[in-house]
Amino acid sequence: MLKDLTITEFLEKTASSEPLPGGGCTAALNAALAASLTEMVANLTIGRKQFQAVEDDMQEIAQAAADLRTKLANDIENDAQAYREVLAAFQLPKNTDEEKKQRSDAIQEAFKTAATVPLGVARDAVYIMDIAARAIKDGNPNAASDGAVAVLAARTAALAAVYNVKINLTAIKDKAFVAELTQEIEVLEVQVVEKEKEILAQVNI
Repeated sequence: MLKDLTITEFLEKTASSEPLPGGGCTAALNAALAASLTEMVANLTIGRKQFQAVEDDMQEIAQAAADLRTKLANDIENDAQAYREVLAAFQLPKNTDEEKKQRSDAIQEAFKTAATVPLGVARDAVYIMDIAARAIKDGNPNAASDGAVAVLAARTAALAAVYNVKINLTAIKDKAFVAELTQEIEVLEVQVVEKEKEILAQVNI
C-alpha cells in the first residue's frame, strides 16, 4: 500500500512516470501531515502545569487529530484505488449494446467515487484548520510555528483535493451530482482562504 512506503520511496514513485501516487494521494498525505502536526502541538501542551486549564481541550484535539491522521493515511490508498477503478471501467468490453451500457455505467460510478474521495479529504482538511487554530491559540507557544505549518499543510491539502474533485466532475454526466459537489467545493474554497488568513494573523512569532 502507498501509505506503507518509506518517504523516499513515496517521493520516487510520485516523481516517476507512473500515474500513482498523484495529486489526490498527495492531497491526502498533506492533510495527514497537518493532522499529525496539530496532534503534536496538543501533545506538547498536555501534562504541563502551566496549561492545566486547557488540558481537556488539548486531549480532545489530540484525539481528533489522531483519528484524522489514521483516516487520511488510508485515504492515500483510497484515492489511488478510485483511480484504478476508473481505469478498470474503461477496460471493460464494449462489443454489444449491453456491454457498452454496463461499461458506461461503470465508468460513471468510478468517476463519482474518484470525486467523492478527495471531497472527503477537503472536508477533513478544513476541519483540521479549525482544530489547529484551537491548538495554536491555547497550546504551548513554543510549538506555534508547528501549528502554523499544520494550517498551511491543511490549506494546501484542501485546495489540492478540491482540484481533484473538479477534474473528475468534468467526466460525470449526472448533472444533479455535479451541481451538488460543485456547490460544496466552492464553499470549501472560500472557507479555506478565509480561515488561513484569520488563523495565521493570530500566530504570534
